Amino acid sequence: MASEHDRAVLRAIFDPSAPFGDVPGLDQEDAPADDDSSFDGDSLEQVKELEVRGVTAAEAGDSEAALHLFSQAIRILPRRASAYNNRAQVLRLRGDTAGALEDLDRAVSLSGCAGRTACQALVQRGLLRRLASQDDKARADFESAAALGSQFARQQAVLLNPYAALCNKMLSEVINQLRNPGAEDMKGPAPASRE
Repeated sequence: MASEHDRAVLRAIFDPSAPFGDVPGLDQEDAPADDDSSFDGDSLEQVKELEVRGVTAAEAGDSEAALHLFSQAIRILPRRASAYNNRAQVLRLRGDTAGALEDLDRAVSLSGCAGRTACQALVQRGLLRRLASQDDKARADFESAAALGSQFARQQAVLLNPYAALCNKMLSEVINQLRNPGAEDMKGPAPASRE
């Protein structure tokens, strides 16, 4: 009899677009918090407050104020990734994809590809790259974000993996043939080709 783990793995194989949340051992908790220990406490608190105000402004539709607040946070702590990631979201919403990608590259670099900000920046950058039809780069970003715990990124990486899609199709065909061995015979002979 198959265990719940076995059934979950089979679901993942036969439906690669399904989340892997039901596979024990394949999930990670949310990405760990960013390591802000190297920053001065007072400056860090000031920057966090600016970012909260920037997010509030962005949610209210005031992208100009949000950009100003995130840029101010970056001036105070230019080596902290979070404000770059937040500013990238506002730039993207304003249609400045190049500026957003630049900030996302900086956020990923500063974060050392670790922590929540790295995970968020990788997902955002992956989405922008996917929209630009840069599927290989997008898949790499999604795979990195998935390793940091993003279920959404894991789904996107699977959807962009042509080998997984091909393998899934072949496995589905084999399983269908095993389930319905006479199905091919019922279809009748294949039509003759006209050359």
